[in-house]
Amino acid sequence: MVRARSRRSPWTRRRDRVVAVSLAVGVALAGVLAWRTGDSVDTEQVTTGEPAPELQSPARVPGSFAQLWSAPSSATPAPVAVGGTVVTAEDGAVTGRNARTGEPRWSYTRDLDLCAVSDHWDKVTAAYRKEDGCSEVTQLDPESGHRTAQRNGDAQADARLTGDGKHLVTTGETLLNAWSEDLVRTMEYGDVPAKVHPGKQPRQGCAYGSVTVAAGRVGVVERCPDDDTDRLTVIGTTHQADDEMRSDEPDEHYSTTLDGTSARVIAMSEEEAGVAAVATGEDQQLVVYGPDGERQAGYQLQLPADDLAGDPDGRVVTTSRVGDTVYWYTGSGTIALAGASLEPLWSLPDTLGPPVAYGDELLMPIDGGLAVVDAGTGEAERTISVDRGAYAGPVRLATSGPVLLEQRAGELVALGG
Repeated sequence: MVRARSRRSPWTRRRDRVVAVSLAVGVALAGVLAWRTGDSVDTEQVTTGEPAPELQSPARVPGSFAQLWSAPSSATPAPVAVGGTVVTAEDGAVTGRNARTGEPRWSYTRDLDLCAVSDHWDKVTAAYRKEDGCSEVTQLDPESGHRTAQRNGDAQADARLTGDGKHLVTTGETLLNAWSEDLVRTMEYGDVPAKVHPGKQPRQGCAYGSVTVAAGRVGVVERCPDDDTDRLTVIGTTHQADDEMRSDEPDEHYSTTLDGTSARVIAMSEEEAGVAAVATGEDQQLVVYGPDGERQAGYQLQLPADDLAGDPDGRVVTTSRVGDTVYWYTGSGTIALAGASLEPLWSLPDTLGPPVAYGDELLMPIDGGLAVVDAGTGEAERTISVDRGAYAGPVRLATSGPVLLEQRAGELVALGG
């Protein structure tokens, strides 16, 4: 009888065991390296389960304001506030704070610089700068600080975030992108980095001077190599054709050349077939264009030359909308425009920014404080002193219940009555 020999395990020799251990260690090290070089290791997130404070808006502006707190916030061109949470953004950190006290409620920190932060869709949206521009877009829940969405896009290095409540648009010198609430890109316009289908963009080699968004439309002042003057173009924030989203093929409503070379688009109306207002520097005109690009009206402006010199910061003109009125801060004063026709209603010189609704009243920043303004006439009914120290620049306002927020360049200041 011959006994069958059992098969020898391939891992019984010492050399084989050493090889197996080396392979396992290599796989583990590769995993650790991938983790350490990925985005997660460079992100620090602190969330909260505590609800934000409930704040009631007062009916009237109080007789005085005192500073409650302040914090650096260079990445918020205007105050960002949702409910009882006020957001500051500095370096790579986005911090949700208690509106009354300024105490941090949550934070989200990357080892990247912030480009801009906004509060569209009642969420916090942050654009971070990478090597290829402001391409990392992150959305945060303002109540808890949890990350709700994140996408990588093609926003350029000097991007600003602007929108109409339905879509968010990243501005840039040669590229615009529109995003939906779930951070799906719905429109690319301009110098698209990776052209899937060439020839979809209507013009090549254009630079963008200013941008505005309203009612699903983007208005942009272009400077194109084949034009002797500036051009106003209006495109859709989305393009749906044959039941398919065509984000790389802009839906152009119209494009028309303007009279000069120093134009800036101020605003568009909220109506679906709306109008656009453009200010020109050479002849100091506010020109209103109809839904097909036809010139409807022109209004003479009387502004200091510096107000219309160059392009606005971030390629977005400073405006606010209260009710059915658009308020345009020119740099030296504020002009009220009718929301539907964009016809100038009144102007108030020597302001520091556009107004905000505080309760049932209109509050405007002025040198040395605030003015309660009659929305119908633009007359200052009363003024309130605010000590801003040595700061004398532009001021953007917002409210969180009774808390008044002032964006003073790279600092956010909370005031209470």
